[in-house]
Amino acid sequence: MFKIIALVACLAVAVLAYEDYNSHPSYKYEYGVKDSHTHDHKSQWESRDGDHVKGQYTVDEADGTHRVVDYSSDHKTGFQPHVQRVGHAHHPHGESYSNIKQHY
Repeated sequence: MFKIIALVACLAVAVLAYEDYNSHPSYKYEYGVKDSHTHDHKSQWESRDGDHVKGQYTVDEADGTHRVVDYSSDHKTGFQPHVQRVGHAHHPHGESYSNIKQHY
């Protein structure tokens, strides 16, 4: 019986230590890609302080527009994105697909 009580006490200490370790998570990161050969342009950053997360990501769309998404999240309001589309959609090479001859 002493072994069972000792095991339960060890598990309780391990659970308390785990909860304390994650009681206030905090991080920051960012990255970006700018490839002139493939025209892959995007970036992202995010930070977290406890239950509050905020960040932004951007991407150049295939139609020539630039998408910007600012977001935040917390325990009370959940995930809150704000999406913007910057620029006017157009074909990057100036030619419409309707003008291309189809061969069947």
